Amino acid sequence: MDDVDERDDSYGETPAATEARGGPPYAACVLCREPTEYPESTKGITLCPVCEWREAERTACSG
Repeated sequence: MDDVDERDDSYGETPAATEARGGPPYAACVLCREPTEYPESTKGITLCPVCEWREAERTACSG
């Protein structure tokens, strides 16, 4: 077995950083206009990770 390190160096980067490297254009969040993790071709409401988290908190069952 070879000890080959095949890490994806883009893991954990923000979409803006990936876009600056030449990645696909990302859709803007419908709430805060920050880049999301979704391509512009994504249909429907696109939210950035922060707004997705907040939306999940608001809609979570409180019972």
